[in-house]
Amino acid sequence: MPDTADSRSLAERPLDELIACHECDLLMLKPNLALGQKAICPRCGYELYTHRHSVVSRSLALVLAALLLYFPANFLPIMRLDLLGQSSIDTMWSAVLGLYGADMPEVAVLVFLSSMGVPLLKLLCQLLVLLSICLKVGRSYGLVLYRIYHELRVWGMLEVYLLGILVAIVKLGDIAHLAIGTGLVCFVSLLLLQVWLEVVMSPHQIWEALAGEEDGHASA
Repeated sequence: MPDTADSRSLAERPLDELIACHECDLLMLKPNLALGQKAICPRCGYELYTHRHSVVSRSLALVLAALLLYFPANFLPIMRLDLLGQSSIDTMWSAVLGLYGADMPEVAVLVFLSSMGVPLLKLLCQLLVLLSICLKVGRSYGLVLYRIYHELRVWGMLEVYLLGILVAIVKLGDIAHLAIGTGLVCFVSLLLLQVWLEVVMSPHQIWEALAGEEDGHASA
């Protein structure tokens, strides 16, 4: 748990030795954590961060796996629908094209960005950030890309589309024959990998590694 101090002693400290709670704004001394330890705010109990082991290598493996699943998840069939003697095979990309063909270009662009464009940009930003740390080159660009990634996080909505797919399967299951496609398996796997990546890719260790701090880079 971080140490708190009076306002005068905190004012005399360098900024890199201080940390503020994201929930209650309590300013405190930044703790030195061992692997696996967590920093908890003493006032509200909010978890400030966790010091994880092999952050960069584990995150890089997850990013590469997610990129391998990205194209199958979006371009392989999600489901096959047989209704009244007619069959249709749907993918995420065909859904975007269908909206555009139905004279709803604004909705098509929004669906494309939130389900395909932004998730891909997030993964590419993460990949380049991790490579800049591993190769020890272009860390200034890595800082910019990591900021962009944090801005894009609110626009990625894969879980919303997964929920929509599940609702459609339940609704149509009684009136049509549905067959789950490989694309849905890849889509669910991609979503789970991204959630796992959010947990593994410890932000404070990534920021420290990008800043070139020895302790941060070693721990990452």
